[in-house]
Amino acid sequence: MSNETNGQTKCPKCGATDISLNNKTGKLRCNFCRFEFEPEVVDTKTSVSELSGEKIGKGASKIDKTFDSVMTLKCQSCGAEVVINTEEATRARCHWCRNALSINEKIPNGAVPDFILPFKITKEQARDSINGFVGKRKFFAHPKFRREFTSENIMGVYFPYMVVDMNAKASFSGEGEHEVRSYTVEVGSGDNKHEETRYDADVYKVERNFDIEIEGLTVEASADKLVNSKEQTNNIINSILPFDTENAVKWDANYLAGYTSEKRNVNVDALKPLVNEEAKDIARYAANETLRYYDRGVKWKKEELKIKGTNWNSAYLPVWLYSYMQQKGKKNILHYVAVNARTSETMGSVPIHFPKLWGFTILIALAAIIAAGILRLTLDEDNVVWWVPLLGLSAGPIFFLINYFRYRNSTVRHYHEKETKREMKNIQKVDEYIRCRHDLSNSSIAGRNNKRVRGKFGSKHIFSVSEEED
Repeated sequence: MSNETNGQTKCPKCGATDISLNNKTGKLRCNFCRFEFEPEVVDTKTSVSELSGEKIGKGASKIDKTFDSVMTLKCQSCGAEVVINTEEATRARCHWCRNALSINEKIPNGAVPDFILPFKITKEQARDSINGFVGKRKFFAHPKFRREFTSENIMGVYFPYMVVDMNAKASFSGEGEHEVRSYTVEVGSGDNKHEETRYDADVYKVERNFDIEIEGLTVEASADKLVNSKEQTNNIINSILPFDTENAVKWDANYLAGYTSEKRNVNVDALKPLVNEEAKDIARYAANETLRYYDRGVKWKKEELKIKGTNWNSAYLPVWLYSYMQQKGKKNILHYVAVNARTSETMGSVPIHFPKLWGFTILIALAAIIAAGILRLTLDEDNVVWWVPLLGLSAGPIFFLINYFRYRNSTVRHYHEKETKREMKNIQKVDEYIRCRHDLSNSSIAGRNNKRVRGKFGSKHIFSVSEEED
């Protein structure tokens, strides 16, 4: 590999700096002599089992203001901060509102990643994915959006992330239940007499202790992606994870050619609570592999994760982005469709034409109520009739909610607890029979919590976290 200046590689053949990525081959290409060469691959894998203490990559260290050619341009229209290499371009376009930017609006960047994952999915492939996603959601889409939508203006964006490896020890203790039998009993009297299901279950004291190695836990390193917002469907960027970070290459400013990017504005200390919670989710779900016998679930009363060592690296990961700013009264609501530029995973938000959706909701509700009334007249069994009107009344709201979440996708997310690479070692188990419980009305153990998620979109922290001494 040739010499570098400010993280920018020169052509090994002619020394030119006009270099860009060839998506088809994955190689860097000199735009002067057309010579292609392999990027310098970064070994992102660490010996996780040997991690002790905290290791922070150079690019993940605290943000400073010293980097020269890579600058951040602040959009005067929407306030977004877009990163460009000023040695390669003096103008850019905001990937959110597509407003033109110039170096007259520049601010120091101060955050250069440890590695970068090049674009693999071409713009044409991303356009097809976005067209397909929006095409399935045009019926209730806002008329203005339908008129203005075009995938021609999609942009390739590098978003900032932190990639974390962790070596830890997990400890769980509580109770688990295994179903012995189920049966029906008659309850009530007179007109209220009906059958209910009851369960008998064996109760066990359950403990699990194991070492866990977590590789490539990936979290956003941009502040506005770490919160939920009514004005932005931020979960969408999170939902197209994971990326194949094992194929990352050494940071090189040439990869910015033809793309925009956002700077990292969150430091390691601010991300630790989130990373720790997601690591706990991963450990909790890993433990479930040893709990299959407990078909009624497990109630953990004590959960602990002792962190032996962590390795933090910052990364630029590639996304194709279509964005649309919807004016709704005095508010601007940002909708966008994002494509993972490595895997083609696609998710997005489409503006809804609510008058049309409400109109169809009312029609369906009326039709369901009429059908329920006719059905009720044909039913003679008293213990069945009560649910017929309820079914009719609920049809409208169900129809509305299904379509709302299908268009907005505000609750989608990356399933870090299942999709992050991890390995359990040195598993120690305790399964001690306590007693049998009879005549239980619930189909699962009361307080079941072995499948909860407490990470980015979860609830309050419940784990105790401690750092082990070296």
